[in-house]
Amino acid sequence: MRFADRAEAGRALAAAVAERVAGEAVVLGLPRGGVIVAAPVAAALHAPLDVLVVRKLGLPWRRELAMGAIAAVGDRVETVRNAEVLAAAGVDDAAFAAVREREVVELRRRAGAYRGDRPPVPVRGRTVVLVDDGLATGSTMRAALAALRSQDPARVVVAVPVGSPHVVAELAAQVDVLVCLSAPADFRAVGQAYAAFPAASEDAVRAALAP
Repeated sequence: MRFADRAEAGRALAAAVAERVAGEAVVLGLPRGGVIVAAPVAAALHAPLDVLVVRKLGLPWRRELAMGAIAAVGDRVETVRNAEVLAAAGVDDAAFAAVREREVVELRRRAGAYRGDRPPVPVRGRTVVLVDDGLATGSTMRAALAALRSQDPARVVVAVPVGSPHVVAELAAQVDVLVCLSAPADFRAVGQAYAAFPAASEDAVRAALAP
């Protein structure tokens, strides 16, 4: 399965999620690209859309490789470590803490840039649909789940257009519902499922979140 872009993926995902989620819900998109995918999902469910800001913690010398991730819901920041990457790379606690401190500052900046002065949508006691544009290592989604669970949602649904089969299977056991449209055996990267996969801009995220 291949999508023209994130908007098309969101429309396809919306149809699948609508079949699995009944009643009132809240949709949270993971920035940046996940918010673009989440907008059609929220529209299909007639649900409020908000952003759950997540930041990858990349290796100090190879930032694209995640050694963990952080996410925030409200004032609380949750941290997830990728033990396999940390062990293989030999990252010590001081180096990890330095990267985390830098990314917490950026996480807070982005939350303000995306949401402005609007308060977060309440999630306690509600069905929450977490949406991203794909699952590769799963680090950012795990951090998002940890942050979300600290707010006591009633049910948690993860929805993505594409993902690594291994990661999809692992996360499916940790949530109430997982919707993934494509988990190819030859999965290499999220971008392989899209004909156009440019970096989403902050303006695009703000536009998707606009009331």
